[in-house]
Amino acid sequence: MKKTIVLIVLFLLCFTTINSQNFVKGIVVDSNSENPLQSVLVRVINTSISQFTKANGVFNLNNLTNGNYIIEIKLLGYETQNFPVELSGKIIDLGILLLYKDITEDQDLSIVTITDDELNDDGGASDNISGLLQASQDVYLRTAAFEFSSSFFRIKGLDSENGKLLINGLDMNKLYSGRPQWSNWGGLNDVLRNQEFSTGSTASAYTFGGILGSTNINVRASVQRQGTRISYATANRSYLHRVMATHSSGMSKKGWVYTISASRRAGSEGFVDGTLYNANSFFVSLEKKFNEEHSLNFTSITAFNRRGKSAPQTQEVFDLKGLKYNSYWGLQNNEIRNSRIKEVSEPILMLNHYWNLNKTTSINTNISYQFGKTGNSRIDNNGTRVDGTALDGNENPYIVNLGASNPDPTYYQKLPSYGLRQGYSNIYGIQQNFVKDGQLNWNRLYNANLNLNNGGNSSYVLYEDRNDDTQFTLNSILYKEISENITINGRVQYTKLQSRNFAEVLDLLGGTGYLDVDSFADSFDEKQNDLLNTLNIVGVSEKLKYNFNLFSSVLDGFIQGQFKYNKVDFYMAASVTKTSHQREGLFQNGGFQTTSLGKSEELGFTNYGVKAGLTHKLTGRHLLNFNAGYLTKAPNLRNSFSNSRENNSTVDNLTSEKIISADASYVFRGPILQAKITGYYTKIQDATEISFFFADGIGGDNTAFVQEILSEIDKKHFGAEFGIEAQVTSTIKLKAAGNLGQYTYDNNPNLYLTTENNTRSTDAGFVNGRKDFGASNLKNYKLAAGPQTAYSVGFEYRDPNYWFVGATVNFFDNVYVDIAPLTRTSNFADDGGIPFNNYDVDIARQLLQQERFNEYMVVNMIGGKSWKVGNKYISFFASLGNLFNTKYKSGGFEQGRNANYRQLKEDKALDTPVFGNKYWFGRGTSYFLNVNYRF
Repeated sequence: MKKTIVLIVLFLLCFTTINSQNFVKGIVVDSNSENPLQSVLVRVINTSISQFTKANGVFNLNNLTNGNYIIEIKLLGYETQNFPVELSGKIIDLGILLLYKDITEDQDLSIVTITDDELNDDGGASDNISGLLQASQDVYLRTAAFEFSSSFFRIKGLDSENGKLLINGLDMNKLYSGRPQWSNWGGLNDVLRNQEFSTGSTASAYTFGGILGSTNINVRASVQRQGTRISYATANRSYLHRVMATHSSGMSKKGWVYTISASRRAGSEGFVDGTLYNANSFFVSLEKKFNEEHSLNFTSITAFNRRGKSAPQTQEVFDLKGLKYNSYWGLQNNEIRNSRIKEVSEPILMLNHYWNLNKTTSINTNISYQFGKTGNSRIDNNGTRVDGTALDGNENPYIVNLGASNPDPTYYQKLPSYGLRQGYSNIYGIQQNFVKDGQLNWNRLYNANLNLNNGGNSSYVLYEDRNDDTQFTLNSILYKEISENITINGRVQYTKLQSRNFAEVLDLLGGTGYLDVDSFADSFDEKQNDLLNTLNIVGVSEKLKYNFNLFSSVLDGFIQGQFKYNKVDFYMAASVTKTSHQREGLFQNGGFQTTSLGKSEELGFTNYGVKAGLTHKLTGRHLLNFNAGYLTKAPNLRNSFSNSRENNSTVDNLTSEKIISADASYVFRGPILQAKITGYYTKIQDATEISFFFADGIGGDNTAFVQEILSEIDKKHFGAEFGIEAQVTSTIKLKAAGNLGQYTYDNNPNLYLTTENNTRSTDAGFVNGRKDFGASNLKNYKLAAGPQTAYSVGFEYRDPNYWFVGATVNFFDNVYVDIAPLTRTSNFADDGGIPFNNYDVDIARQLLQQERFNEYMVVNMIGGKSWKVGNKYISFFASLGNLFNTKYKSGGFEQGRNANYRQLKEDKALDTPVFGNKYWFGRGTSYFLNVNYRF
């Protein structure tokens, strides 16, 4: 009996040993030189098993169970190779594997049209998540990134704060807005190509992520392709010229490797008039490999970006001035000068330690420090002076407004529509003056400031809204293989932010000083922007208007298990996050004397998330994917304080967002055809949004500059997306992708306004600077989330003689204007406390109908050619956007000026409304050309 038991045990041990002997090995070499290639990524698709080749090009994969797999061989600059293998308890030797240079690698230079332009715009309609999708090989997601981005398309209709962007495992999403600041690393395309993307709520080795997924950009020196690369590009989109140079040393015998990269992008104008561009970027990555267990990498990323903004316009302005018109600029000394300049300079320093404890366990510890500034300039026309000849009842001098008019050439009182409404007789003259000129008049501003009656004070001043941030981040990431089927990922991260916020004088425009007061306030004290320094006359580089700090800290952790078997893969993950926000006022604002100075209460939020997903492999070609998640998310800094520039007030009943998301996909992977179709659903609850604008028609015909707080917002996103790709011949590939979605408000959120407590606000029915309007009737209105319907069909031809060409036809529909919530409240029918006596429900319904833009089609083309000269490569790449110069609206918003029934009805009754919707327009035909030299 004992002998039988021993034999059975020995048999089982032998069986286990045989079953675990699945082993795949090979050697990867360059197809031209036949030299071994180091740092080639070898991974088993749909598993967590991967490794990099050694210096001799060798790889050895183990811990594989029986079954059918695809081995992917990938190295930047080479064509990716896939090898199917069938494992059944034996060693598979793939032998010598040849990697071929990817002559079309420069096609990815089209990324520049995303990161340098759409992604660094700060208009609400241009918020874009395309940068999160660049690493994806999914047909639909890449189409969304490269074909739909110019229309400001959003995946699933979601904001980019719902996706996570990491560099070397460190979060790059801003704590203020939740979005990545793409210009922090703009112009460094060469070193940003190693990306790992996780779509939706699928598993990521680095972060719990968001419902839009995550992208980790690996900028380690050791993963950059050895050699030197120099390129020149020209375009008519955001800049005219770009020069980039990158060199990577490769690993030395002593374990050192470095990569350096630099670029310059410049242009006096982009596609839109007056939009200058000036950017310099520098990158250094230095790595020391001490042994097989320990490596240390230092990275410095510095990107200075200065660009001129463009303005949204009404249909009236567009009809008179055309697609390229921009009201923010004018000529000064025969040179273009833009009044709205955005400057970003926020260097990033990071140190990364990579520790391989053994073959199954690794810990990656990372530290980053980011500092610098973001500035946005504008003109202020509220210049004042002190009247020294008279005193008020409190023995304070009177403050006299200098009467400077709004310098914006598209200010409503300067347009023909206003003249028509007022019954002016010289409408044609007004129109022709605007058509022939219509630009900012810098000389008039200087002349106004030189007026002797000003007492030296400027009527106009150019100032900058500044955010000077310092942020420290520390995290540690764990990767642990429990067994051949089970992998554990985990992370703990701490982030601390201090953000200094203030306005600073850039140019007095010929004056000698600027009196820092609020001329619209009532009393002497209320007029002071800082009661600690009354009647303060500021000069260049001095602070004015507001001055405060924001503090935020986030401690988060997540743990994840991935389980992979022959027929089923699944994962489960959970996260916990603790967030705190606080404001500290450095000015004592006269309008908020007791709530502006010093520290606010500290806001605290504890949040959690859970998610899970399953892949059922019906066969090797047919797969079903399911993912679902529920998480809560703390409000970001921007939506926590109702008016952070002037006081410490927090949003009433502020709470965390609740998000539930689910999707299901069918995937087909054939030798010729690959396809995927996905259905998705997302529900967001208790969101908060804050807006600032000048409103007419509050409680009758009253006006005020207000902060609009919309809280407890529910949103619903659902739809279907698909991607299909067919390699019909060895040279021709056909592809199609599309999305049919519906994104709506799902409730009637609460709305209240705040403003300064003065006579004007009291007349409008405000109590202590606040007025509550109850529900805003938004349910079933469409969200302004770009095209909710988008389709693309196209082809690629890749010739054996190293040239390629491709084209896509893209269709867009169901694009909606962003509605004004205030006009959907009780205020709309309020005529000073009583309903309008001529209020008509049917007319009101028509007035409040949401504008839907016309559908449109855009055709794009790409092409390129590569040459090999000895061991050097020369390549050319070109792209043409909007080939047939289609004119379309890519986004827009309702103006909040006409806040009640009577005013909106009177305005819309005109052939050309005075306060019509404002729009962003898509570009006409644009180009991008690039020449690249690699050696």
